Amino acid sequence: MVDVIVVGGGPTGLLLAGELKLAGAEPLVVEAADDRARRSRSFHIRGLNLRSMQTLALRGLDAALIAEERAMFEWIAAEGGSGGADLLRRMLGEGRMRGHFSLLPLQTEPSDDRWVVLQPHRLNQVLDDWIVSLGVAVQAGSEVVDIVDEGPAVVAKLADGQSLRAPYLVGCDGGRSVARKSMAIDFDGTDATMTGRVAAVTVADPTALRSSVRSPGGLLLLSMVPGEISTIEFAGGPSDRHAPLTAAEMQDSIRRVSGVPDVEVTRFDGGIRFSDNTRQAVTYRRGRVFLAGDAAHVHSPIGGQGLNLGLQDAANLGWKLGLAARGLVGDELLDTYHAERHPIAARVLRNTRAQVAMMRPGPQVDALRDVMSEVLTIPDAHQYFVAMANGFDIDYAGTGEPYVGRFMPEARQLTDGRGLLVGTTVAGYEDRLHRVDGRTPMLVRPDGYVAWASSHRDNRGLAEALERWFGVPATVTAPRLSS
Repeated sequence: MVDVIVVGGGPTGLLLAGELKLAGAEPLVVEAADDRARRSRSFHIRGLNLRSMQTLALRGLDAALIAEERAMFEWIAAEGGSGGADLLRRMLGEGRMRGHFSLLPLQTEPSDDRWVVLQPHRLNQVLDDWIVSLGVAVQAGSEVVDIVDEGPAVVAKLADGQSLRAPYLVGCDGGRSVARKSMAIDFDGTDATMTGRVAAVTVADPTALRSSVRSPGGLLLLSMVPGEISTIEFAGGPSDRHAPLTAAEMQDSIRRVSGVPDVEVTRFDGGIRFSDNTRQAVTYRRGRVFLAGDAAHVHSPIGGQGLNLGLQDAANLGWKLGLAARGLVGDELLDTYHAERHPIAARVLRNTRAQVAMMRPGPQVDALRDVMSEVLTIPDAHQYFVAMANGFDIDYAGTGEPYVGRFMPEARQLTDGRGLLVGTTVAGYEDRLHRVDGRTPMLVRPDGYVAWASSHRDNRGLAEALERWFGVPATVTAPRLSS
């Protein structure tokens, strides 16, 4: 029996499926592309920020991700990678890199916490392997064209005429989400003001291009991946995003942005466009249908926050929806998904708009970047931007308390998806909680965030917190939902 249909087999959908499985639900991942297409080369190296790496470490995935990063850098070196790749590899290994704000670097002293940068197919491979080890079913080559919430169940209609049915469905199907459109959920925001292009190309004279150019025409960046070039122009969004990027279009863009009028592209191995189209779903839930990742929010990739935002959506929703599918919790807990994640994404949309504004050409923006560079030398200001870029500013409780609503990275006992009860004992939740000793009694959710803590070192408020976040104890019968 399928409890939750997950539409979309990208990183958000894969992580969500694993979280659902750990929570005791039976997910089915429905992916339009076949396996080969899902693992084919894609552009833009993605960064996993500190909070995402902490989250994935809770599931024991950090070692595999670091190994894939190491393999990627070895491949880059074998392909004749740049010195920039060597510098980045050292910074990552030392735990100094903390992302960037509009290409202004964010760095700290070395620490054990670290970013990881990966080609998207390598991240997908790690998550694929993980969900396969958990026994999650993936139905590839199946395109969902419509979704109907029938009340007791959700029906996903496929392009081949078949239908799938389950108590819940989550749309992890990107910015053009069928799930969002089928549920008539408004996607409010702003239209694109820039056009980015990234492609695998060979130029006749590589020495004619500098590794980074910010000019009146826009920006040009040479990737650490040999042969990948990115351009960004600020004359509006792509005229036809559905048409494939061509060698001629990429060559023209490189010439305009670099200021080198005779650059010649001699080989073109494909590419993509991107923009700063910025939108957010007005609600992340309608009935039994939920949205996560790009289906819920899209924005400029500047700053590298989109992937991490989607992974955190999955980590927040998965265990909650898993408990609901088991009949242990109801709408009150499910509604916390939108309440907690919607404002987080709204802040990301705000800061990505600001980053795009700071990348535009012109002397006024040049002056703004100079001022911001000075601001980032102020320790408290630098820490503010580091926290923003890495999800360290998340406080789901919003109370300012030192524990509740905050992430507890020390909670490494959560690899099986259960929560954690620290410093106290309670019966009836052994199927949902581990128990460990500790000086401060606290209840940690499966996503690593603290749900309850006692400054008095007693259990006042614990019973209510347990029922709110984990449902009724095992001594109380809870009916499992069915479609």
